[in-house]
Amino acid sequence: MARKYRSKTRLLYVDVSLLFPALILAGIGVAMVYSASSHIAAERFGNGAYFLKRQVLYVALGAGLMVFLRYFPYRAFRAMAYFFLLLSFVLLGALYVKGIGYTAGGATRWLHIGPFSFQPSVFATFSLIVYLSYSLSKKKENVEDFAIGFLPHVVVFIILSLLVVMEPDFGTVMILGVITSIMLFAAGVRMMHLLASCIFLLPVVVYYMFAAQYRVHRLISFLDPWQYRNGSGYQIVHSLMAFGTGGIWGTGLGQGYQKLFYLPEPHTDFIFSVIGEELGLCGVIAIMFLYFVILWRGIVIARKADDLFASLLALGLTSAIGLQVFVNTGVALGILPAKGLTLPFLSYGGTSLLFNMGAIGILMNIGQRCHDEEAW
Repeated sequence: MARKYRSKTRLLYVDVSLLFPALILAGIGVAMVYSASSHIAAERFGNGAYFLKRQVLYVALGAGLMVFLRYFPYRAFRAMAYFFLLLSFVLLGALYVKGIGYTAGGATRWLHIGPFSFQPSVFATFSLIVYLSYSLSKKKENVEDFAIGFLPHVVVFIILSLLVVMEPDFGTVMILGVITSIMLFAAGVRMMHLLASCIFLLPVVVYYMFAAQYRVHRLISFLDPWQYRNGSGYQIVHSLMAFGTGGIWGTGLGQGYQKLFYLPEPHTDFIFSVIGEELGLCGVIAIMFLYFVILWRGIVIARKADDLFASLLALGLTSAIGLQVFVNTGVALGILPAKGLTLPFLSYGGTSLLFNMGAIGILMNIGQRCHDEEAW
């Protein structure tokens, strides 16, 4: 009887501190995507609800994936680690196959297969997290050894980075690098190895930042966007104007001005600016609080996980969500150079939403096991 009761309790357990903030953010995202995209959709497709309908579908698919991964045995990812990694290499390579890879804005980041499109770099992020979690937990006794605990993982990161940077997508490479560093540090890799790799890679990063003229312009305009408000600083200037117009309470849902063909991609990269204008400082604080709850709970789950694989997996997924929030909001507020990156749960886009909703499902899965140990 006790065993049946325990099984039923595990089945019904829901981590509300993860589930509710994610669902609330996704719901707000649907409303804001419609508000930010209706004029653009009407002009491009003759249907103001074009992006709204697709976002609702993405949220439904994301919710289904979240529920599935909530009950899927996450330890099975151990056996899939190398398969996921290989699949990531294949998908990133397929970007350069004519008729499959899709180029927009000078970057080839999307795969088109029939009516569907997705970004392989998002799946590559998940694959890297699973691989590092599996490999570092398997080698935990020798993780301080350079040839065992450090070198193989950095080599995998470099290979993935080279494929992603060819798109080009330098921002995702930086996020992959930070996630890798966090997970290596948490697993116990020697600090000397991590610092040495940073020193070695720093010249490469600096060279790449200045190798393309458009990246140089972004850096210069970042320092003084108002001086280049009609050029490379255009995005940041209109983003800051949106926040300034919003004030404390905002102009009201649907009443924003900057989304009317001033802010580029207001429903994706700059949806946070639209939120700042229409929902004001109070709306921004409420949304950042929801993100804080998710990240706080993710870190707690990572600390309480009963094995290193689960702990690193939770840490990697939480870091990925947190870094997306940091970069997107930092760009919108003008404290980071411009980088096209979606805001978790809020921005329009299926690939990002599926990844983040799936991450919540896995975190709830790992957290449920922690809950079982505390309750029994």
